[in-house]
Amino acid sequence: MRIFKLPDLGEGLQEAEIVAWHVKPGDRIEADGPLLSVETAKAIVEIPSPFSGQVARLFAQPGDIVHLGAALVGFEGAGASDDAGTVVGAVKVGTHVVREGETRVGAAGVPGGHGLRATPAVRALARKLAVDLAMVTPSGRDGVITATDVQRVATTLAENGPADIVRGVRRAMAQNMARAQSEVAAATVMDDADLHAWQAPGTSGTSGAGHDVTIRLVRALVAGVRAEPALNAWYEGKTGRRHLLERIDVGIAADLPEGLFVPVLRNVGQRDAADLRGGLDRMRGDVLARTIAPEEMRGNTITLSNFGMIAGRYAAPIVVPPTVAILGAGRIRDEVVAAGGVPAVHRVMPLSLTFDHRVVTGGEAARFLRAVIADLERPD
Repeated sequence: MRIFKLPDLGEGLQEAEIVAWHVKPGDRIEADGPLLSVETAKAIVEIPSPFSGQVARLFAQPGDIVHLGAALVGFEGAGASDDAGTVVGAVKVGTHVVREGETRVGAAGVPGGHGLRATPAVRALARKLAVDLAMVTPSGRDGVITATDVQRVATTLAENGPADIVRGVRRAMAQNMARAQSEVAAATVMDDADLHAWQAPGTSGTSGAGHDVTIRLVRALVAGVRAEPALNAWYEGKTGRRHLLERIDVGIAADLPEGLFVPVLRNVGQRDAADLRGGLDRMRGDVLARTIAPEEMRGNTITLSNFGMIAGRYAAPIVVPPTVAILGAGRIRDEVVAAGGVPAVHRVMPLSLTFDHRVVTGGEAARFLRAVIADLERPD
């Protein structure tokens, strides 16, 4: 069998999408006869057969993305060596769609599905109207995107005006989150802390009123680091070097309309509660006024997110390199628990610890969380 591979189509193009085959296994084709049509980022391209012969096998189907040098078709006959992929005859660039059959949009071979399906004409319309097909809900038969679907999305976008360009804090957040997702082998462990010991006589409720929850969390985080120092570290993914850090500088996630800010509360293991509260209040004031110095947003060794002040029970917070751990605290709630063998209503705080499993073991993470819980369950 002689193998014909996707040739160099010029202009630096490294891949193409199969639009239509003009042959099927068993067909005989003459040299320079129409073999298949592909779509590149530039145009619809018709690829002729490099030689005469009988088609034995097609290595890709319409909608597949084929990379430069990948096998396209196998020919029966003499000469078992692979063809280098040089096209015999002229490659013709068309201005029309060769066949109006639907093709898949997106990577082929994705488990659980074949991506969005649309005809080349519909995809051309989407490009013209600047519509991302991933935003379109298909209404055609078998999940095919129609021109009407594309026009509906284009109309909706037009009614809402131009899209906002993500800038500033939100742009930095997007870049950091993308980097974290691509680099970190994230794992999350969850548990609850019983806060009944916090309960002062004659008080009740689920908000933690009368207690400085954030500062208690900082204190508990320090206890966790002392039990398992491996979570207070920086890791260099490219070099494989881990830095265990003695000083604990906690990044405190703060939610603002402009995006996520993470000011850093320094050397928390050596400061008392009043000093920590004063420092946290000052940082939050600077963040709200947008006067916080850039250096106060850098260099944290571990991160705390008290998202339960807004809503939510458990989460899988994102670890941002070079740190290796983030502790999230959910909404404090009343819950029926077993106390001394009988049911009782206690205040409970859900906790979620995400860690970089490249350098932190599950045992280290669990022991860290156990120490955090033990400290939180102590009376004030």
